[in-house]
Amino acid sequence: MISFPALIALGYNPLIANVTNAVATVPGYVGGCIGFRADLADQKPVLARLGAVTVLGALAGSALLMALPARSFQDIVGWLVLGSAVLMLIQPRIRSLVERRAESTSRVATATRVLPLCAAQFGVALYGGYFAAGLGIMMLAVLGVFRHDSLRRLNALKSGLSLVVGAVSAAFFAVSAPIAWIPALILAASGLAGGLLGARFARIIPPEGLRRTVIAVGFAAGLLLLVRK
Repeated sequence: MISFPALIALGYNPLIANVTNAVATVPGYVGGCIGFRADLADQKPVLARLGAVTVLGALAGSALLMALPARSFQDIVGWLVLGSAVLMLIQPRIRSLVERRAESTSRVATATRVLPLCAAQFGVALYGGYFAAGLGIMMLAVLGVFRHDSLRRLNALKSGLSLVVGAVSAAFFAVSAPIAWIPALILAASGLAGGLLGARFARIIPPEGLRRTVIAVGFAAGLLLLVRK
């Protein structure tokens, strides 16, 4: 959520900033999967099934981004950023609802309503392939609605599927999009370092203060993009 506005502030147009950000976020997803590796160990069958749908959705979203005129993305990116900021704003509410649902059932790791889940996951992955900001919150909400499991395990599954979206999009854009590689590599390195050091800094930086900062940046960037379009 921060890296995309940062690239815009550096003068990159929204399309280049978007594909560069997509590549740069992959190491962060890798770090998340490493952190949740114990919770992912026995979810491999689910990850494989939903992963296949996620690959298709991410490919569709990435292809859509590159197939449509760049102007069409510039016309809606401000709204997408604002939508991501709203998702971040209501994140505690979403997390609370998912957590209450997880606690209300004893059926752990049982997939329910498989077809609706796959359809919803395809839609989320398509969005992630097109524009990744807010992807994690959206995916957690979908998994929380359609799967009965603990919040931690849902977060682990979300991390694995987010990595699939990120890897597919990054690979697609690497051969088809004008990526700003130097900023991408810098952001990727900082994202990986942030993932590795996140637990340590979480004790110093209040999470709520950081969340509010990200929300403020998101709203400011979204409004600026709408004014400039």
